[in-house]
Amino acid sequence: MKRLKVILSGGGTGGHIYPAVAVAEALQRRLGDGVEILFVGAEGKMEMEKIPALGYRIEGLPVAGLQRRLTLRNLSVPGKVIRSVWRARHLLRHFQADIAVGFGGYASAPVLWCAQKMGIPTLIQEQNSYAGLTNKLLGRKVKRVCVAYEGMERFFPSSKIVLTGNPLRGRFATADAGSREEALRYFGLRADRPVVLVVGGSLGTRTLNEMMKAHLDEIVQSGDLQVIWQNGKFYDREMSAFVQGRPTQGVWRGAFIDRMDLAYAAADVVVARAGACTVSELCLIGKPTLFVPSPNVAEDHQTKNAMALVRKGAAQMIADRDAVEGVFPAVRAMLADPEAMAQMRQQILALGIADSADRVVEQILQVLNVKAQCAIY
Repeated sequence: MKRLKVILSGGGTGGHIYPAVAVAEALQRRLGDGVEILFVGAEGKMEMEKIPALGYRIEGLPVAGLQRRLTLRNLSVPGKVIRSVWRARHLLRHFQADIAVGFGGYASAPVLWCAQKMGIPTLIQEQNSYAGLTNKLLGRKVKRVCVAYEGMERFFPSSKIVLTGNPLRGRFATADAGSREEALRYFGLRADRPVVLVVGGSLGTRTLNEMMKAHLDEIVQSGDLQVIWQNGKFYDREMSAFVQGRPTQGVWRGAFIDRMDLAYAAADVVVARAGACTVSELCLIGKPTLFVPSPNVAEDHQTKNAMALVRKGAAQMIADRDAVEGVFPAVRAMLADPEAMAQMRQQILALGIADSADRVVEQILQVLNVKAQCAIY
């Protein structure tokens, strides 16, 4: 029996890349040597570096998106789109793909559009609670739409929607499984004071860093809180200069957090952006969370992601414009109400889906009608 050939396309950000990688890993767990995987990304984007580093083959398309501001770069976009369509059609034919799966990002549009024109089954995985324009258009002809939020019938045909959650790499334990004692030692923190985890992604977040700059002296002087502060790679030099010579007792600061499992184990409250994968991860961890959605994303989808949890009592949210002054008063109010914290933890845990990648794989196999054949590979 021939190997199943799967094209996975998505990129531009980790929120599109790592769900695709999680599905690739789940496919390999399920089918072993019975599956061959090809990633397709956009030239010059981070997937072209990250995917090969994980041992997968990737091909790039010259596709690019329109800039929101007027710029001469937009003049080259139509030509890049045409070349990307031609290249995508060539890859699909040469690879002999059985199915193409899109995870968002520039490259997924020409790949899935060409696959649909060629009669190759397609599937999309929509990470956010508000679907983007590309996925809404592609969703008309895909076989399945794997979603992470309820109520997506406003964007896609209800008959095609399957609630799978967002695929995450590895295994995320609940907060109870981590060693808080080990975590506090790792970050040099005390056991008798609450810990707030402030995390702004691998590059960092200007708003959350400005918030920490505004409140660092107060946090150290009051001694009522401890903070694990991930300032991100982009802002690390600036933040290092800011803390130089300042007292930082009770505050751990770094560009990255290598042991996120310990950061979660130590944290009593998490302050974070509301990207799709961050939200899904926090639902599995089960920590009371205050979201500060980024206002600089398409269709304000981070606010919509956060509100999907806020409406269920699973998290709180504060607008980016209010975060510098408003986050720490809100955090202190949360910590002062243990009963509300316990209810929030219960509600957010109820939204977590630990086997999301396997659920997406199951949909791929159902579309291809190979579920009964998996044991043969």
